[in-house]
Amino acid sequence: MTNTQTINSWIRHSRLNPNAKLLLFCFPYAGGGASTFSSWSTSLTSDVEICPIELPGHGCRLSERPFNRLEPLIKELACALLPYLDKPFAFFGHSMGGLVSFELAHLLREDYNLSPVHLFISGRRAPQVPGSKPPIHHLSEPIFLNELGRLNGTPREVLENTELMELFLPVLRADFTAIETYVYTPKPRLNSPITVLGGLQDLEIACDDLEAWREQTNANFSLQMFQGDHFFINSNQSTLLQFLNRELRAIANKINLHQ
Repeated sequence: MTNTQTINSWIRHSRLNPNAKLLLFCFPYAGGGASTFSSWSTSLTSDVEICPIELPGHGCRLSERPFNRLEPLIKELACALLPYLDKPFAFFGHSMGGLVSFELAHLLREDYNLSPVHLFISGRRAPQVPGSKPPIHHLSEPIFLNELGRLNGTPREVLENTELMELFLPVLRADFTAIETYVYTPKPRLNSPITVLGGLQDLEIACDDLEAWREQTNANFSLQMFQGDHFFINSNQSTLLQFLNRELRAIANKINLHQ
């Protein structure tokens, strides 16, 4: 078994791949960590190096203060990733991670003239689509925990473990605060192709809200639906990785042709 290796505190690799043609930076959902993507490197093409992102306050960075606003988080992320963007790169982000990857793509283009070769946005409505449900980050602990349970992303045994929740609750509140206080600012469309992924049984995100991502790119857009609820990336991981493997192979082949 390969030990997890840390390039910097933001990126955690389960397997380094210096011969990769493409870097895939993976951004987790609210409360999630880099471990969400720990098995991906063994399931995807060797042309791709998986770069799971660990945000402050999450995973092995639990002792750090989490961000509760998106803008400063994006700026810190850009500075942290910049040294590694010397080869083609793509983004995968689920839910909160989808929004983070979208705003990061814009900042990298605006400030550094860098763009991902592809964005995979999973389980997140398009940024210009207003939320249909009231915010939950400010709710009392019992109601907040009940809402988390309804979303089905946090295991019930974790929600019911008082000691664990003392650790995780501030992180979850910070993440939801960052998402729910986000205000979309219209910007020129990205030139990166966007592939949007959704769960057929996801009661949080309507298909039209996923389709609306089409408005955010000048390049190709596609929408792929999977069996499962909002967290289909966990419950239907094998099917998702088969799909991503085909897509990433095609992207890597294009990179090879242009080198």
